[in-house]
Amino acid sequence: MMEVEKKQSPLKFKGSLFFVLTGILVGIVIKLFCFDLLRVSGSSMEPAIHSGTQIGISKLSYGLVEPFGDELLLQWSEPQRGDVVLYFYNNRAVIKRCVAVAGDRLDFSHGLGYSLTVNEKNIPLTEAQYQRLKHNERVPQGMILALGDNYRESVDSRDYGFVSIKNVLGKVIGK
Repeated sequence: MMEVEKKQSPLKFKGSLFFVLTGILVGIVIKLFCFDLLRVSGSSMEPAIHSGTQIGISKLSYGLVEPFGDELLLQWSEPQRGDVVLYFYNNRAVIKRCVAVAGDRLDFSHGLGYSLTVNEKNIPLTEAQYQRLKHNERVPQGMILALGDNYRESVDSRDYGFVSIKNVLGKVIGK
């Protein structure tokens, strides 16, 4: 009896390789431009998002993100009040809530302590934060006020100023 050795056809191997490489390429495009999963580190967004929570980011919510960059190449929408957004600050991905958008009124108080009232929210400020923001009666055009939900633990717009909407790279869509 004669045994026939079965060899894989070079065409089948090339076809399989094509599908694997196409799958990898599609995955890279999705991660760069469409969707990402991130693990939160820190307590600045508690109680809404706890440290260690994995969250989904829609990178297409506001525009087309520059690959490996920290800006939008093309913008078709802007963050809205209440959106939890992703942007970079000091080369780190930051997750904060958009509390105010361009044109929103900012009311400052410095009686028994420093505070900011915006959209009926009273936000505590340190003296340094008050000094940094007090000259703004409204959120400037093209900017948002982004704050962590946990005011005591959060380093946010109170500390480094308004965030350009061109630098908002995504919206949290799942946690």
